[in-house]
Amino acid sequence: VQLQASGGGLVQAGGSLRLSCAASGRTFSSYAMGWFRQAPGKEREFVAAISWSGGSTYYADSVKGRFTISRDNAKNTAYLQMNSLKPEDTAVYYCAADPRYGSNWYNQDGMDYWGKGTQVTVSS
Repeated sequence: VQLQASGGGLVQAGGSLRLSCAASGRTFSSYAMGWFRQAPGKEREFVAAISWSGGSTYYADSVKGRFTISRDNAKNTAYLQMNSLKPEDTAVYYCAADPRYGSNWYNQDGMDYWGKGTQVTVSS
């Protein structure tokens, strides 16, 4: 599976962005999808994950209520809608794919595939 993340950019605090993660290769619907981020000088952290059909999602506490993860299996694409952005959301965002869906995402336990990151910068 090859993953390509896009949609990052510069936005003012309180604004919104939507990230996309386009997948090619093996059957997209066989993989749970998720997003991680890494801010300068900080460790990578889990942001959100979505199950294979999209029927289940979960989020890091820091983004709950502001970010929404979704997927369109017909388009082989996952999304991360980010609203009410804060300067502390500034980071490189990465999408990932893994056949497992569960605590492995929160624990960053060996995702099978990673996309290149997309920069999100939130100005105050």
